[in-house]
Amino acid sequence: MTDAVNSYPGERLGLPEQGPGSIARPGRRIGALLIDYAAASIIATAFFGFNQFALPSEAGLSQFAPMAVFAVMQILFIPTAGGSPGHRILGMRVVPFAGPGWVGLWRPVVRTLLLVIIIPAVVWDADQRGLHDKASGLMLIRA
Repeated sequence: MTDAVNSYPGERLGLPEQGPGSIARPGRRIGALLIDYAAASIIATAFFGFNQFALPSEAGLSQFAPMAVFAVMQILFIPTAGGSPGHRILGMRVVPFAGPGWVGLWRPVVRTLLLVIIIPAVVWDADQRGLHDKASGLMLIRA
């Protein structure tokens, strides 16, 4: 038996069950994350000479280069393009929870900082909004 109040993710937020405007599901979210991190790794390798197979004593600060590039990509693309390259490729966008409009500058920064520490991204509510999205007042929907 399904809960009549919240039978699908996003229902209590007034969002459709599927299609444009619905909550982005985990498969798309994970796919976007993989696309973004792969792009960040390629960029880090090109500019910082990152070698993921280097011994810890050889790696130094360059081991954090892909994560730093990933963070910069998120912070730049969310307010300007409505989502990261991975989000946009997989048909998603980041929008303010309060309704349509610009996400601003501080929300992507808060969201990204929480995303980088990983824990909030794997903690979801009944609407499949990650803690990083809830804390920043954003939600990831299908475009």
